[in-house]
Amino acid sequence: MTGADGIAALGAISDAPVTLRLGDAAGAPIAPYHAPGFGEILLRGLQNVDAKIATADQLVQQFAIDGSVPVHQVTIALEQARLAVELAMQVRARMLEGYREIMNMSL
Repeated sequence: MTGADGIAALGAISDAPVTLRLGDAAGAPIAPYHAPGFGEILLRGLQNVDAKIATADQLVQQFAIDGSVPVHQVTIALEQARLAVELAMQVRARMLEGYREIMNMSL
């Protein structure tokens, strides 16, 4: 058996990480960790921005209709929504800049 055959034989044992092969003390395998993808992270961020805008809009309406919401709470919600939108716009600008840079690369 050559050195390459020995390495191939080791790889054939299991491709799973050691923690998945060992399992816990009871012998049950540990569930693999599913890291969110880039698209999922962006989607969650945009949903968060949308939720902040909706909350601020709802507080403004409540404040205008019956005044049951304190003005400082409305101001804070509006500022959080503004900052969330500003951050989303900055992320968008950086992504477009990166895309353009990649597209201008010569192969």
